[in-house]
Amino acid sequence: MEVTSPGQWHPLLSDPTGVRTGKPRSLGQTMVIDKGLGLHALEDLLETAAPYIDMLKIGFGTSPLYTTEFLKQKIEMIKGHDIVVYPGGTFLEVAIRQGAVQPFFEMVRQLGFNGLEVSDGTIEVPRSLRSELICRGLDAGLTVITEYGKKGWGSAIELQELIETVTVDSELGASLVTIEGRESGKGVGIFDEQGGCKDEEIAMVLKGVPSPAVLLWEAPHKEQQVHLLNTLGTGIHLGNIAPGDVISLEALRRGLRSDTLLLGNEGRKSGDPSWAWEI
Repeated sequence: MEVTSPGQWHPLLSDPTGVRTGKPRSLGQTMVIDKGLGLHALEDLLETAAPYIDMLKIGFGTSPLYTTEFLKQKIEMIKGHDIVVYPGGTFLEVAIRQGAVQPFFEMVRQLGFNGLEVSDGTIEVPRSLRSELICRGLDAGLTVITEYGKKGWGSAIELQELIETVTVDSELGASLVTIEGRESGKGVGIFDEQGGCKDEEIAMVLKGVPSPAVLLWEAPHKEQQVHLLNTLGTGIHLGNIAPGDVISLEALRRGLRSDTLLLGNEGRKSGDPSWAWEI
């Protein structure tokens, strides 16, 4: 029988799935959206949940609403826990629309961000410009995460367009491609008007993209997280997670909540997280 170190929970209790790994993770990454955390709230979040956070997005265009010194302090605190931190892709879209891409990148560098999100959720970004922005971010030493999908109510996934986007973005060097779900999680992308998952569309996406492991699914609500984890497995990447939901999501990933408890046996039997991509 496996020996447990004094003062530590037995692995069968701390991770019934038997497949959860520490950072840096290739599967099961979690992205948190920060819509206005103060330093004390951020400190509490990092103290309790930093091991379970892989990325933190300073939501939409909120970055310029903080003082420079305050934002620098936030970024350094986050990076100190091996977390990729980046401004929301909407802010880069603002920079494109305003003809201020160069000043945007200059401030990203000065502030100390170590990540970049490239999206076209609100405006149209030509493929050539999207590719240029990805390469520019990589040349600056940033981890680049792209996003597919429009933010408008009722917007749907165009499968062929998604496949092409994921393929080209990944070949250029993007680490992950986010499937748009907004912070509302309703009436957009893979979610219907009530926030339910469109399983047929999800299945089509998984069959069409070169590698499902590069997809980051925005799923802000518990019901969506539970459904995706039970359907696709604990190894999927999930984003737009509220700061207060990080620990509860990690419990879901490990089979430590009723909603996903049965994943524990399946995970230990498989011994290989690749089963997570079956649907």
